[in-house]
Amino acid sequence: MTKADVQSFIPLKPQWFHIMLSLAGGEQHGYGIMQDVAARTSGKLRLSAGTLYGLIKRLLEDGLIIELRENQRPGKDQDDERRRYYRLTPLGRKAAKAEVNRLTELLEQARAHGLVAKPN
Repeated sequence: MTKADVQSFIPLKPQWFHIMLSLAGGEQHGYGIMQDVAARTSGKLRLSAGTLYGLIKRLLEDGLIIELRENQRPGKDQDDERRRYYRLTPLGRKAAKAEVNRLTELLEQARAHGLVAKPN
């Protein structure tokens, strides 16, 4: 993929970014993503199952995440076979990093204009 391909996703939709951030540490199933997003945002963002799976469908279509195959999943003794597990693709990781860079630049601009306290 070229940089232009990654840039076509930027800025990421906030809900996409939160899902991708949940997957940045490793694969997760849908309910785990929902719990992680709610916990990280102190409950400010709660994804319903319908919303989450609609977003996941789009992320899959755009190649930002993949669904794990049967042989990539946890063992049956450690898992519920009804769960679907997802992982960031290399393109998804690049897009998430590009979004972090964009947000960092915005934060630096806000700090330069006195909207954010300078770090100690």
